[in-house]
Amino acid sequence: MLLLKGIDMKLLVPAFLVFAAFAVAQPAKSSQNLAEEAKQAYTRVKDNILRAAEKMPEADYSFKATPDVRPFSELLTHVTGAQFRACALLTGAKPPAMPAADAKKADIQAALKASFDECDKAYDSVTADNQMETVGSGYMHHSRIGLLWYNVTHDNEMYGTMAVYMRLKGLVPPSSERR
Repeated sequence: MLLLKGIDMKLLVPAFLVFAAFAVAQPAKSSQNLAEEAKQAYTRVKDNILRAAEKMPEADYSFKATPDVRPFSELLTHVTGAQFRACALLTGAKPPAMPAADAKKADIQAALKASFDECDKAYDSVTADNQMETVGSGYMHHSRIGLLWYNVTHDNEMYGTMAVYMRLKGLVPPSSERR
């Protein structure tokens, strides 16, 4: 065994083991930036919401889980409006007028799809280089990446409510379907 002059091997071996454990415990470096991760989460919830809007029969768009909550159609128009407001902060677009909650299913779906189209542009506009820039004002003053995650969080919250409505109508929510 090679002995290093002045170094106590009893201390060197444990120090090496601590260093090795620390190095192994470090997460692997990801080539993704935070915006790419947000876009992946957004894409999943976007798919679920669009499929829920399609799957719910038009006759059930007026369904309310209880008398004091929004009908299913209004959940969709709420998502539409919230997305246009949030994503327009990143794209500069002017949010359009929203369809009424009692509008036809096709009109609500078209507006919903248009809001996702605008958000697609917003998610594509955020990069590793600009994701920490702040946009908006008041309660909508966020970093670009924060705004993306705000939208994902809100969309997931609304989809969770939609899933309950679907279950109450005997439908399997898209996220629970076997693929």
